[in-house]
Amino acid sequence: MYKLSKGRFGYVVRVVGITQSRWIKQKLACQNDQPQVTKFIVPALRHYSSLHAGRGALLRIPGPNYNIPSRGFGMIIARVLRGALKIRYIILGGSIAGGSALAKTYEQWKEALPDTKFLEELMPSQEDLDALRNSLISYRDKIKDAVPDFTLDPKLKELGESKYDQLMLWFKQRLDDAIQAAEEEKSEKSSSSILDGEILTQSGMANFLSPLVKDFSSDLKQHAVSFASMGSSAEREKEKADTIREKYEGLQEELMQVQLKYQKEVERLEKENKELRKSLMLKAGDTLAQRKIKKSLIDMYSEVLDELCDYDSSYDTQDHLPRVVVVGDQSSGKTSVLEMVAQARIFPRGAGEMMTRAPVMVTLSEGPYHIASFKDSTREFDLTRESELAELRKEVELRMRNSVRSGRTISHEVISMSVKGPGLQRMVLVDLPGIISTVTADLAADTKDAIRAISQQYMSNPNAIILCIQDGSVDAERSNVTDLVSQMDPQGKRTIFVLTKVDLAEENLANPDRIRKILSGKLFPMKALGYFAVVTGRGNQEDSIQQIKDYEESFFRSSRIFKGGVINSHQCTTRNLSFAVSECFWKMVRDTVEQQADAFKATRFNLETEWKNNFPRTRELDRDELFEKARGEILDEVVNLSQLTPKHWEDALSKKLWEKVATHIFENIYLPAAQTDNSGTFNTTADIKLKQWAELTLPKKCVEVGWETLEEEFRSFMERARNSKDHDNIFDNLKSCVVDESMRRHEWEDKAADVLRVIQLNALEDRSVHDKQQWDAACKFLEDSVKEKLTNIESTLREMVGPGTKEQWLYWCTPTDEQKKRAAVKGELEKILLTEYAHRNMLTYDEVTAVRKNVQTIGVDVDNDFIRETWHPVYRRHFLRRALAKAYDCRKAFYAYHQGLEGELGVECNDIVLFWRIQQMIKITSNALRQQVMNREARRLEKDIKEVLEEYSYDREKKEQLLTGRRVMLAEELKRVRQIQEKLEEFIHALNAEK
Repeated sequence: MYKLSKGRFGYVVRVVGITQSRWIKQKLACQNDQPQVTKFIVPALRHYSSLHAGRGALLRIPGPNYNIPSRGFGMIIARVLRGALKIRYIILGGSIAGGSALAKTYEQWKEALPDTKFLEELMPSQEDLDALRNSLISYRDKIKDAVPDFTLDPKLKELGESKYDQLMLWFKQRLDDAIQAAEEEKSEKSSSSILDGEILTQSGMANFLSPLVKDFSSDLKQHAVSFASMGSSAEREKEKADTIREKYEGLQEELMQVQLKYQKEVERLEKENKELRKSLMLKAGDTLAQRKIKKSLIDMYSEVLDELCDYDSSYDTQDHLPRVVVVGDQSSGKTSVLEMVAQARIFPRGAGEMMTRAPVMVTLSEGPYHIASFKDSTREFDLTRESELAELRKEVELRMRNSVRSGRTISHEVISMSVKGPGLQRMVLVDLPGIISTVTADLAADTKDAIRAISQQYMSNPNAIILCIQDGSVDAERSNVTDLVSQMDPQGKRTIFVLTKVDLAEENLANPDRIRKILSGKLFPMKALGYFAVVTGRGNQEDSIQQIKDYEESFFRSSRIFKGGVINSHQCTTRNLSFAVSECFWKMVRDTVEQQADAFKATRFNLETEWKNNFPRTRELDRDELFEKARGEILDEVVNLSQLTPKHWEDALSKKLWEKVATHIFENIYLPAAQTDNSGTFNTTADIKLKQWAELTLPKKCVEVGWETLEEEFRSFMERARNSKDHDNIFDNLKSCVVDESMRRHEWEDKAADVLRVIQLNALEDRSVHDKQQWDAACKFLEDSVKEKLTNIESTLREMVGPGTKEQWLYWCTPTDEQKKRAAVKGELEKILLTEYAHRNMLTYDEVTAVRKNVQTIGVDVDNDFIRETWHPVYRRHFLRRALAKAYDCRKAFYAYHQGLEGELGVECNDIVLFWRIQQMIKITSNALRQQVMNREARRLEKDIKEVLEEYSYDREKKEQLLTGRRVMLAEELKRVRQIQEKLEEFIHALNAEK
């Protein structure tokens, strides 16, 4: 916008810029009237003014036109205006560079900008020119006084040294341009351009503009010279800025030194405190110390977490209690970070091999002695001794490998341990297996998915604090854990990021800005509460914790990352990390523990209600209690074995022994001996057969009989207990499994067979029946045995030949074709036995042929083998009938046997004598076995049962397999929920008391 008005020396053209919101007065001394001046000024201002491009406003000046050359005068005026504007820009640039350090807020920076109202009196009055010169000089002095306090804005500082150098170079170039323009003015070319050097001569206007140009040029030359002096001082200001930066780095290093000194002083005080505690406990005595020492808060909280590790509920209540979950890629240094926090190298070490195969929950607490112990063990490892540290690492590795079963690589079983020591921060950390991207040949196929599943399970806890470990020595693009953490905690409200191996990162990375981006949360696609940089070793596995701490402190003391302001002092060292994690952990605990206690209280009410409705008259016994009850009942049944009478044992053993040897006696001893022609041959054959039997197989068979009888008697007691009215069938599977396993393990005494062999040979060699009572007993024994065998043979023949005529008419039974063939062959064989009563047990070839031809005449076609198969039961029945008849005949032949008159009376009782020998052998053997059972084997069986019960008592899976049902599950959940709730309430009470 332009306006023309009359001033003291002539007309005044007012030019208003688009972006300045102020008037800039241009006073022009005109020797002619208004129209002639307007004719040359307006085109020049339109064409050359930088304000014309914005709006393109036209000058509207009333009055007639004068024929004055337009280009020369207009160009000079435009150049003058542009020079003045460029001076303004130089001033503005200097004020931004220098004045930004004087103000820390945007409003203060605005107030520091120069007021451009002084330009209103710039031309053409001499007073105005003097005012402009004085204002420029005063502003230069103002900047000069402020430069020593010059510091960069933090935002500019974040751009790094490269941006800082570019800014200073730009500022210096702007000053050099001003100096160059001032030097060109010295050429005293009235028609030369002040800034561009373009020659704009207008001969017609020389006389008209010469006074104005001379006056303005000399004045502007003084201003340019003053700015040249300011440009020369810019170099000094840059040197001062470098000095200030060096001072800043020195202060930061000094701050680091003070912090390290403070930490060392704290450690020294902790050591003194430890010694004072030891001496106080020694003076007070162990009894007084135990009475005064209370369970710490972190130990109480750890007990709650231990209970929750095995808790599995079908209800909605889940384990949402806070814990610090340590996750990271394999070999990223997460286990080393945990060791630095615990101040001891407590975990197994491996070079590139997966060492963490199961979750390890470590409870850190403060104590006078640096010790470690497992949850299920009373042993304490002294962490100040390298030998016990090595044993602890071996124990951790052994527990990890034992937890892995069925060919898997990763286990869900939690290994719980506690570490106490002076200066340790109280918290609970869970070290998880490292996340991998490739499954190698020595790992199970599902290892990768199993690790991610475990990590997601622990991180899905909304109150879990995620300690995300990232290896700083590898490319960020190779990270697997950051994506997983960002999925589980997108807002980063419970994540703490830890960059490990910073020393290797500083050595390998050429651009430190990458580390700055990582620690400011701008590189990885995840958010976190805090970012920390740590060094956990020099790659030497034998370094102690103190050596690693010294190396970490020395590294950060001399690190160019730290000196360059990439990270702050509170973001360095594992000690600061442990303080931050502990603070975050306890804040989360205080905020959420009461909610979890209320949730478990509601769960307990639901479980108790279900129990009352389903099992109103039953005690709430969990698996351990049920197992102990079953153990007592089983041991009671073992004790009952000792209450059996000797007669009961001998009867049971005799019966079982005869069942085992009866077939062998009839088929291999009695039947071959009965085929002889006289009594002498009979006795000789029987003696040979009995001796062979007694020396080879009989003793072992008798031991088997004793073992089986013992098992049957014990099972019979168990069965009677099962049929009682007080029996609880929940124990049936457990009892049966215990008995089976005990019997499988039980072995009879080794020397028992040798002892039995001697007494059995002696018994079988005696062929003298001493009295009539023994004779009658032998006769009865033979009759009973023959009748039993005869019954079995009759049953076998009935199945072979099918139902008889009576059965067919009464029960409508029809024989099969094979049975009809058997019946036909049986009839022919019986005819042979009728014709020859003393027939031997083998058929001759002629007899077989005759039988086959006879049955063919009635339309039955059979082969020789079919005939012999039928002959076997037919002859056995015939033989047993003969033996039974002989036993009847020998009942009253004892006198003839005793006097040796058997032959004269026509009665041969060799069968009775044989069975008397066998009967005596059975009696003697049963008596010996009974003594072994009652004196030794029953006790050994009791010992085996106790061993099996003891093993099962520690086998949780076995208990879950044998004790099942909703009753057991409900009692288990109810017991655990009660324990958890009680421990939570105890912990909350102690926590509130501490507040």
